[in-house]
Amino acid sequence: MLNQSLNALTTIITLTLRESQRRRILWALLVMGLGFLGLFGTGFHYMWVDVQVMAAEQQLFPIFFLTLAGLYVTHFLVILIAVLISVAGVSAEIENHTLDVLITKPLFRWQVVLGKWLAYALLILGCVLLLPGGVLLLAYLRAGFVLANGPAGLALIYLSGLLMMSVAVLGGTRFSTLANGALTFMLYGIAFVGGWVEQIGALLRNEAAVNIGIISSLILPVDILWRRASYLLTPPAILQLSRATGPTTPFFSTAQPSERMLWYAGLYLLVLLGLALWSISRRDV
Repeated sequence: MLNQSLNALTTIITLTLRESQRRRILWALLVMGLGFLGLFGTGFHYMWVDVQVMAAEQQLFPIFFLTLAGLYVTHFLVILIAVLISVAGVSAEIENHTLDVLITKPLFRWQVVLGKWLAYALLILGCVLLLPGGVLLLAYLRAGFVLANGPAGLALIYLSGLLMMSVAVLGGTRFSTLANGALTFMLYGIAFVGGWVEQIGALLRNEAAVNIGIISSLILPVDILWRRASYLLTPPAILQLSRATGPTTPFFSTAQPSERMLWYAGLYLLVLLGLALWSISRRDV
């Protein structure tokens, strides 16, 4: 029975990966991502040429800010790719009635959804290594610059992508592709704006604004993961300066988000996946 389940999952993963390769949107997004890396690498090169004439202690700031800005953009690209590759993964199968063809004993609906989820997770991992990982690699190759806690930062970006993909997969078990996409991006918008409201509220010491941001993070803990990642990636010298002078950039947080939010995000991911498997099993296709 276990071997049959593993074989079924392997088959679904393989089919999903092949299907994703045929989708033009994935390749278009990857080309855009590679184009951004080319632009980032070119800009970084010319900035490094100018930075080299500065004193050693002054070189850190422009190098760090440009690298973190690159990570900020690629973090968004990872989320965009995560949603677009998965938003139609389940709903399209239901709308086209191809799920009826796939579901034959001993293959169950939950196995199809789980297999698709695992395939999307592999694709997102590749995107994280290629895009945010590419930014870190370019900074290292050109300037020998290494951000502290780089692997931890990439892991948090990956978790953000998994969360958004899981929201899209769960929505696909109940909504049409269009409605699912709109709902998923609306939830991300709430989390994104809520994160900004919380940071501005903290700066102005406005408790109501901070609470709004916290609630938005509980609704979808994606922005909080980026803030945790950016905090871990920020050198101590820049954190100290930012705390003394106030926020200098929208790309990072000067306060470390609670570690409990990481546990919450992990539990949130498992709940989303569990609900998706339960929902497709209970749905009348």
